[in-house]
Amino acid sequence: MKKLIPQKIKNVYHLIQAVLANFYFGFPSKNLRVIGITGTNGKTTTVQMITKILEKSGHKVAMASTINFKLGDKEWVNKTKFTTLSAWKIQRFIKKAVKKKCEYLVLETSSHSLDQYRVWGVDYNIAVITNVTREHLDYHKKISYYRKAKLKLFKGVDVVIVNLEMSNPEEFLAVDAENKFAYSTRNEKNNPEIEIFKPRVIRAQNISLGMLSSSYRIDNVIYNLNLPGIFNIENALAATCVGLAEGIEGNVIADAFREIKGIFGRMEYVANDEGLNIIIDYAVTPDSLEKLYELIENINKSKKNIISVFGACGERDKGKRPIMGKIVSKFANFVIVTNEDPYNEDLEKIIEEVAFGIKNKREGENFWKILDRREAINKALKIASPGDFVVITGKGAEETMAIGNKRISWNDKKVILEELKKLD
Repeated sequence: MKKLIPQKIKNVYHLIQAVLANFYFGFPSKNLRVIGITGTNGKTTTVQMITKILEKSGHKVAMASTINFKLGDKEWVNKTKFTTLSAWKIQRFIKKAVKKKCEYLVLETSSHSLDQYRVWGVDYNIAVITNVTREHLDYHKKISYYRKAKLKLFKGVDVVIVNLEMSNPEEFLAVDAENKFAYSTRNEKNNPEIEIFKPRVIRAQNISLGMLSSSYRIDNVIYNLNLPGIFNIENALAATCVGLAEGIEGNVIADAFREIKGIFGRMEYVANDEGLNIIIDYAVTPDSLEKLYELIENINKSKKNIISVFGACGERDKGKRPIMGKIVSKFANFVIVTNEDPYNEDLEKIIEEVAFGIKNKREGENFWKILDRREAINKALKIASPGDFVVITGKGAEETMAIGNKRISWNDKKVILEELKKLD
């Protein structure tokens, strides 16, 4: 029945709910400074970094992300599977933040929530865009509509922060804002198309990439991250721009980054006694998968085997499934396609659509389709030898799996640790 109702009609309902929620809770976001982060990839990590910077500088912070919530000293897991909650839940959360005397709200903001008016009435002060790559075309239909939805976050804010590495950053820099920041990992200068908007450009220099860490310099400050990859430096630059916009010094920002030991479910290493490099990552888009595997290929100096366990979410952009399969088969020596979150779609059909993109692999030899995700993880661990990379993507730090209308308890890391014990 829900699918028979046009999205525009549903959006009217969401708007009415948002208006009612704002009036009921008294438009609470006007009582703190709100930082919104949107983008296809990197939102969650950037949210965690911004929160740490603000806390390091002595501020009390409320935060809502795909993986967790925070109200001052209290922190808990996001088990909803929603990046951005319903209007009523958002406004209730903001009201609690105000009561707790939080000065800032860091809010991960999805394109769906922007398009559906779920964040109507949230008084954003700072808007951050990490990137826009192929995702959610089942909903937005066209990438241009997807970008347009994200652009809504930038209307009426004081500060805009844009990644120069994304396609057409000018679209987001062109909005009317008092202060504009742009960030980049490249040293290119004098770009007239960018300079016309007069942003303050923050560039990472002297970049060094390690297996578990990375470092770079901005002006005279050295930044050390306990996170690998150029994409994490991009996330850190976005967070740095927020800190600088709020008057926080570079050395304080650098100190905050040093205290971040990792982000749950984002390029997370699972310690084990088998000598395996087990990595969990959320990576659910072609772009995020490609960047992840390029990083692994770069740090795999000994050319050990890469064993991949992945799938695709049901009731989402079907066109990306074979693309993801092709990307993974390009980098991995062994590929296992499995269940992720089928929702109400046929699991076998999803797996077949992903498998259609698998190239240069022979089923039963270096490529398997295993419906049960636990069995798939067990298979990967069994065929792995010391030094090999076992890369498990699609769930990250999620606590549930969506099968039909049910939500079953699931956590990749917990399952991996349980299956590792069976190897002994």
